[in-house]
Amino acid sequence: MVIRNYHISISQECLVETSKGSISVFVCGDQEKPALITYPDVALNYMSCFQGLFFCPGAASLLLHNFCVYHIDAPGHELGAVVISSDAPLLTVEDLADQVAEVVDFFGLKEVLCLGVTAGAYILTLFATKYKERVLGLILVSPLCKAPSWTEWLYNKVILNLLYFYGMCGLVKNSLLQRYFSKEVRSGLHGIESDIVHACRRLLAERQSSNVMRFLQAINERPDLTEQLKKLRCKTLIFVGESSPFQSDAIHMKAEMDRSALVEVEACGSLVTEEHPYAMLVPIEFFLMGFGYHRQLPPASLPNQGSNPASPSCHSYIAPELLSPESLGIKLKPIKTRVTIEV
Repeated sequence: MVIRNYHISISQECLVETSKGSISVFVCGDQEKPALITYPDVALNYMSCFQGLFFCPGAASLLLHNFCVYHIDAPGHELGAVVISSDAPLLTVEDLADQVAEVVDFFGLKEVLCLGVTAGAYILTLFATKYKERVLGLILVSPLCKAPSWTEWLYNKVILNLLYFYGMCGLVKNSLLQRYFSKEVRSGLHGIESDIVHACRRLLAERQSSNVMRFLQAINERPDLTEQLKKLRCKTLIFVGESSPFQSDAIHMKAEMDRSALVEVEACGSLVTEEHPYAMLVPIEFFLMGFGYHRQLPPASLPNQGSNPASPSCHSYIAPELLSPESLGIKLKPIKTRVTIEV
């Protein structure tokens, strides 16, 4: 495979040909900067999975100021994707992780930071276990790490069958929205679906059902990564919503990884990047300080959520030990971020 050194200073979508097939990568920023790789959850792309976080003023100034972001979409999940040919082989999670490695090589990147959500977090964690020297750190949101339980496996099988026979029907959309969001956000005020859920529902309608099936099937056949986690030495920051169906996986990962911190977000589902992105700001900033990145937020740039009675108000309670030099440079310790919704 030919390695190319592109220098892109503006946002640009690239279609990268790999040995496992083509994959869409949206590059945002100056490639002279350090690299941040993202990977979304099942049936989502970089816009529907990460726009809440990256459009958040505090996070945008921190992440885009320090990094060039490479948004990798799962095969066939990019905007305007066509149906993947039925003749194309089904990719395993190992194939998807190797595909990430080929993307990293394509852009000539030596070391990267990774940000993944649920299924995407699993792919990037697997990538980190296979290519340890390429990964500086992991930011994982409601991650998977164990093999699916019988309940999850059967639930995914039902969704796969619905996708096969009925496509992206209402029942499939509702099942995926339950995977992403808490009940409070799905119900909204007075039982009316919130804007964020409504927008996600509309974007799900644009997905090619057969392409979603391929990704979901690969994730439903994933192996347990517990033993490999013990060998990882990169620092890891884990976020999980307390209403996420994958909370137990996140807690399990924290227990198995030495250099890790766990942030539990109250009143939140799996998709913390969209539901409560402001809850991620302080932990991410302190996490990145351990790598030498720092941004001083002026008070005026902090979001004034109190002015809008319908917007969520995030109250973060950070354990004092997180602020210690040891936590930033040597070992991150567990913290808990409390988020409340004020109506």
